[in-house]
Amino acid sequence: MNAHDHGLPQGTATGKHRRKLVIVVAITLTMVLVQIVGALWSGSLALLADAGHMLSDATGVSIALLASWIATRPATRRSTYGYQRAEVLAALANAIILAVIAVVILIEALRRFNTSPDIRSDIMIITAVVGAVANLACLLILRGGQAESLNLRGAYLEVLGDLLGSVAVIVAAVVIATTGYLPADAFASIAIALMILPRARSLLRDVINVLLESAPKGVDSEMIRSHILGVHGVVDVHDIHAWTITSGVPVFSAHVVVDEATLNADGMDRVLDRLTHCLRHHFDTQHCTFQIEPAEHAIHESHQHA
Repeated sequence: MNAHDHGLPQGTATGKHRRKLVIVVAITLTMVLVQIVGALWSGSLALLADAGHMLSDATGVSIALLASWIATRPATRRSTYGYQRAEVLAALANAIILAVIAVVILIEALRRFNTSPDIRSDIMIITAVVGAVANLACLLILRGGQAESLNLRGAYLEVLGDLLGSVAVIVAAVVIATTGYLPADAFASIAIALMILPRARSLLRDVINVLLESAPKGVDSEMIRSHILGVHGVVDVHDIHAWTITSGVPVFSAHVVVDEATLNADGMDRVLDRLTHCLRHHFDTQHCTFQIEPAEHAIHESHQHA
């Protein structure tokens, strides 16, 4: 008996919150238009930078929505896990978009120091306040699901950055209105870019961990090994693998050596039930594959893994 398959969970973490993403996209696109108009009217680079950031948010969330729909497609002979990894690729695209937007903002902000166009601080303040309120609404919408999905987390972090960006624009507008110091607009733009870059790095790191099939967060292979060895009938375990298909879909496999008394249909069935119960309840892993083998089978294997 080489495997014990419980099937992949139906749906993904992002798919469960698709409606929230649709609402956030609608709000964000509306605010992009408002901020572009405000930026052109006021002459503020910071507002335009914030608009560009919000546009990247809307693009990223739209990609996540498309990916969550693709991920619901059933598995095929060639794509045996289905298309759930598409969500991770969407998160990768999202991280890249964030990084590009940040670099563009920095370049434009540095150019702005050489020119000092007139800026209407009153329009800046009004537009930024409206943007802040919209971003706060989006944060409240996404808060419940951002811990479950990379894409919702990415959207949540982007909107949080937008909120901070709106605050930076408001501060710059107040400085310009009270002191006439026009470079405050460029400084606010740089602040927005510097808030974007760490979030892009964080999201990119999480995506790379999934693509490199690193163990899911909170999963300790040695702890799993100890649990498996504690199952009655198990004498050894090797070739342990734990990875993530997409957000909320951890996967585990291992070769489990059992004693001679367990090498029968009833004994192996009981061991498999105990193993899957252990992984499901202690490590929240629904999809587990175990190869059950006798001790003498070790001479046929070359152990190159944990």
